Amino acid sequence: MKLLQNDLSWKSIISLHSVFYTLLGVICAVFALKGFMIPNHFLDGGVTGISILLHEVFHINISLLILFINIPFLYIGYHKIGKNFAVQAAISISLLAVLMHFTEIPMVTEDKILIAVFGGFLIGLGIGFVIKAGGVLDGLEVIADYTNKKSGFSTSEIILFVNTLIFLAAAFYFGIEAAMYSILTYFTATRTSDYVVDGFEEYTALTVISKEHELVKSIIVNDFNKAISVYKGERGYLPGSFDVKSDCDIILTIVTRLEIHRIKQAISEADPAAFFYIQSIKEVTGGVIKQKRKH
Repeated sequence: MKLLQNDLSWKSIISLHSVFYTLLGVICAVFALKGFMIPNHFLDGGVTGISILLHEVFHINISLLILFINIPFLYIGYHKIGKNFAVQAAISISLLAVLMHFTEIPMVTEDKILIAVFGGFLIGLGIGFVIKAGGVLDGLEVIADYTNKKSGFSTSEIILFVNTLIFLAAAFYFGIEAAMYSILTYFTATRTSDYVVDGFEEYTALTVISKEHELVKSIIVNDFNKAISVYKGERGYLPGSFDVKSDCDIILTIVTRLEIHRIKQAISEADPAAFFYIQSIKEVTGGVIKQKRKH
């Protein structure tokens, strides 16, 4: 997780951008939890899933569970990530707990597919909006990142392990069917939050190997106004003609998902035999890249 500034900046925390996305995110999450998931014994992953499970088994107030289970994660986030993050996350989680306690939302539907899809979609929206505001609604990723440094397991492996335990517990208490629908809910929420945070402008690395490498460079730079990096390499070594090879420039550029198709199409028209491969990347810093729109 990207480190944030340690200096507490109230201006960034109470900015219109942060307040709007925090409120919108929390409202979406509350509607998902009370209108779809909790009345039908559906779980999400992370702290939210643990809170729902304990609420259903021991009948403890879910607002208190959300608050108290997240406290150690907020403490770690304060020391590991920064004051701004910890304060923003505490505000988001506290607001979620308060609205969960005082808001009454009737159950929207009992259809399991609709609950899994729309419940997951709404809570994913909520998580994504709060992340865009600079906070979180679930502290699991903080502790996963911390444990990653101590145990050697990746953050994804730790989150998967914890969520597996949650869904196994759901299967034990609520039945296999409820657990499977909960997994579908979690998957929907994860994909939705990813799109909210990264959008269609998530950066992607596009690598091109072509005999017309000079023309490809011109297309990318001059026609699409993209910066490139060039590696010196060789092309050839094909089955049946292993000894045939030639020098070439291997061209790398950083694009968004919306731009990939048009660039590939233009390059394919110049060289139908051009070889592409595409890699998803988490972060781009420095260099000359298209700046994402400010939200």
